[in-house]
Amino acid sequence: MHDSMSFVKRPSKGIPIPTHIRQHVQTNFPRRGILTIPGVCNDLSFSADDLIDEGEIGRGNYGVVNKMIHRNINWPMAVKRIRSNLDDNEKKSSLKDLDIVVNSTKCLNIVQFYGAIFHEGDCWICMELMDSSLYQFYKFVYRNLDSCIPENILGKITVATVSALDYLKRELSVIHRDVKPSNILIDRSGHIKLCDFGISGKLIDSIAQTRDAGCKPYMAPERIQPSLSVKGYDVRSDVWSFGITLIELATGQFPYPSWHSVFEQLTCVLDGPPPQLPRTPKGKAYRGPTRPRPLDGGERDEESEEDPDTEDAFSPSFRQFVSECLKKDFQSRPKYPALMELEWYQTSLKAKVDVGAYFSEILSRVPPGSTLADCILGESRDTC
Repeated sequence: MHDSMSFVKRPSKGIPIPTHIRQHVQTNFPRRGILTIPGVCNDLSFSADDLIDEGEIGRGNYGVVNKMIHRNINWPMAVKRIRSNLDDNEKKSSLKDLDIVVNSTKCLNIVQFYGAIFHEGDCWICMELMDSSLYQFYKFVYRNLDSCIPENILGKITVATVSALDYLKRELSVIHRDVKPSNILIDRSGHIKLCDFGISGKLIDSIAQTRDAGCKPYMAPERIQPSLSVKGYDVRSDVWSFGITLIELATGQFPYPSWHSVFEQLTCVLDGPPPQLPRTPKGKAYRGPTRPRPLDGGERDEESEEDPDTEDAFSPSFRQFVSECLKKDFQSRPKYPALMELEWYQTSLKAKVDVGAYFSEILSRVPPGSTLADCILGESRDTC
């Protein structure tokens, strides 16, 4: 039994999918696993019978995510249930996600792995439970509350996400390849965590080769047009994706118009100027003709109230940061160490911001008995 459960233990390092995990997926799986939750339990043997299913909270290409509670320790968790009928490539992607979260327990800005079991042929990956993705969160803020996300909150989101991406590169030689709002999670305590590593790629000499992995609307020019980077692409393609994500979070809108074909996307991204933050009066949020006030709890700026065009809503350092992320020439685009030296990042890193209070205040506005997903019903679930 000890050997059959070894797959749930955290390996010391390395990112390739372990042979023993791959073998287990292709055969029968043990019904019991080991659960380790920092500060709660250590090496607790458990099975599916110990988990109370409280319903689906998400769905992806390879399975569903349910909220479950361990009945003995009364601890909630997100359980990703990976279907047993996946083809080999799908299994490889789903197990890549598992292997990265197992190897990322030292990074506080990546969703934490608790344990894994197999039930009726499906793999159940138990992870910490978060309250929302940034995709659902920003849709609720802009559309339902008619508000915006303050720049200081965007700064903390940036610090958390860039540090997580940098960890993947430094410690695991991995590029995420699917950076977007739906893959960044938040909770009421103010935690901001990166998730979903199923299509991440191994870097060879800091270069990735596979072109078609990821969400196309967020892809960097060099990934859309391979001739721009003959030798492959690197983490700067994720920097571009994060720049697109920042504009989306800052404005409540995806910065490009809807594309109806690959050619249209190619033309828009490659031939057009890179997206940039719109000019917006201070104290307002860009949402086309409607520009609501932010829910930041601060005083209204009387000067900008009288003349809203006197000062821009976005600081020059924030504009510079986004512009650096969205340089079309990837060789001019900064990698993570240079990005982390920029003024806006450093200011955001040092700033004292009660992120938990802000997230809690927004989430408290979700009507009783509803979820964020219910509130934004009618919106497309994701840009992809």
